[in-house]
Amino acid sequence: MPSTSRPSRSPFFTIAATAIGLAIDSIRAHKLRSALTLLGMIIGVASVVMVGAAIDGLGVYAESSTAKAFGTDSYLIAQVANVGRMTRSERAAKLRKNKPIREEDIEYLRMTTGEDILYSPYRNRIEDVKTDTASYESAIILGVSAELAQIRDVAIEEGRFFSQQEEDTRQYVATIGQDIREKLFLGASPIGKKIRIRGFDFLIIGMQEKLGSTGGQSQDNQVYIPAPVFKRLYGNDRSMAVFAKPRPESGLDFDAALDVSRVALRTRFKAKPGAEDNFDTLTPDAIRGFIDQILGVIAAVVVPVTAISLVVGGIVIMNIMLVSVTERTREIGVRKSLGARSSDIMLQFLTEATILASVGGVLGLALGALASFILGMVMEVALPITLPYVVISILVSSLAGILSGWYPARRAARMDPVAALRAE
Repeated sequence: MPSTSRPSRSPFFTIAATAIGLAIDSIRAHKLRSALTLLGMIIGVASVVMVGAAIDGLGVYAESSTAKAFGTDSYLIAQVANVGRMTRSERAAKLRKNKPIREEDIEYLRMTTGEDILYSPYRNRIEDVKTDTASYESAIILGVSAELAQIRDVAIEEGRFFSQQEEDTRQYVATIGQDIREKLFLGASPIGKKIRIRGFDFLIIGMQEKLGSTGGQSQDNQVYIPAPVFKRLYGNDRSMAVFAKPRPESGLDFDAALDVSRVALRTRFKAKPGAEDNFDTLTPDAIRGFIDQILGVIAAVVVPVTAISLVVGGIVIMNIMLVSVTERTREIGVRKSLGARSSDIMLQFLTEATILASVGGVLGLALGALASFILGMVMEVALPITLPYVVISILVSSLAGILSGWYPARRAARMDPVAALRAE
């Protein structure tokens, strides 16, 4: 019978398995030192993962807050509408160039394009809101039309938004935000109760869902009242803003509706053909683009700074490996005298450094994910762990291990076996 024998393993596999086994034995033999070595890499990777989760989570949160506060398919028309900071001279130039938006201009838009597009004036004031027993300072009073609830997708948690009839008959009714309910009514239902604005009593008929903050400012301190009532309280403004949205039954998409409004207003304001609009428009895409730009700048600055901690972790590994090489000089001499090649010695120490860095990277990833999850629960914000930051963390930590282990491994491989055997 022909003899059967197990296939021999390839030399490379044998050498690699030996290097891994020796590296693991060395790590086990110096548990405390290995743990301290891992700590730098764990902290570095966890920092990168947490920063990435925070940036992505902030982007998701800002986008959802923008959708809640601005609406998904709505746009704003105003004399001056800008995302981000504007210098005084830039604002003055816009005020000179652009026409003020007045009540009669909104009526013109409704008359010419109202069959296809919903419009609502949008005026605001900062005012204290009171009850008989409490006061909320610096609430945002918004004078709008009944259509705004549909235009901006205003989500009502309890009660309702005011109706067109209540607007036409100038009823003193209001829909309030969550902050005002918490302050004035201690979390109890405010429906059917009254608040006082500039000495006038308003019946609360609705309460908006919680929106959170946008740009560090709360969106839950708002009070919506009918535009005619707002005008009675505060008089006429030199200019106001207009929110608009295509009617669902019109068949117009967002861009087409915006173009229809722009053409109508350009005609109204006698803008010359080919000239820029003599008014401003603001869209959700412009807001999201500005947010993405800010987050991109933050990521470009913060992520590299955080990644420096990975470099520090690599330096720690290099120092520990140099100490390890010095301590194991006699072992290196014995291995070389028994036939180990310089490449074998180098592979052993390089494997040990890579294992330390890789294990530190995996543990750091787990720690960063856990910390992001806990922080997200505390802050009530989703902090997702995204694949790019995971890949960056693992690759950089592994690369740090290889680079930091290269010099100690090369130093060990170059040792003279006779001199190494004489070492104490």
